[in-house]
Amino acid sequence: TSLLNPICFLLTSFSFSFCSDYLFKLLLIGDSGVGKSCLLLRFAWDTAGQERFRTITSSYYRGAHGIIVVYDVTDQESFNNVKQWLQEIDRYASENVNKLLVGNKCDLTTKKVVDYTTAKEFADSLGIPFLETSAKNATNVEQSFMTMAAEIKKRMGPGATAGGAEKSNVKIQSTPVKQSGGGCC
Repeated sequence: TSLLNPICFLLTSFSFSFCSDYLFKLLLIGDSGVGKSCLLLRFAWDTAGQERFRTITSSYYRGAHGIIVVYDVTDQESFNNVKQWLQEIDRYASENVNKLLVGNKCDLTTKKVVDYTTAKEFADSLGIPFLETSAKNATNVEQSFMTMAAEIKKRMGPGATAGGAEKSNVKIQSTPVKQSGGGCC
């Protein structure tokens, strides 16, 4: 996968709502083929087509509360490209946007080239949470979205809600977008 042909995955109408008090816009970004669509399919409706360009305008990032940066644990280049994706976030997203680093395809243990410890240390150096996932067998998929939602909620604080009530149930809202194809799992 080259830097000229990664996929940016925008969840155009995907939101978390904690008791209707929170509405979060999330992005999943990373190189083509790392498993962004598969992660989303495991968790909710797949709401995006397959954009094939690195050029992401600020409008895609505008209003995002959180961005999940996904790489493939069997593809060293996709992990190396995480730095460029983080630069895109710094350039286009709001300064306080929550980030989560996700290493997908952890079920492919014999093909794994990016060590958990390496990725964890990298995420820790940036002060962002890290999880390994498998969209194929659902390992940590729900946990990744719940971690992001909890981090956003923590940042927003109790003053960000209309009623201030804190409950643990999460409502997922999604509006499917026509898909132009692409592979998954």
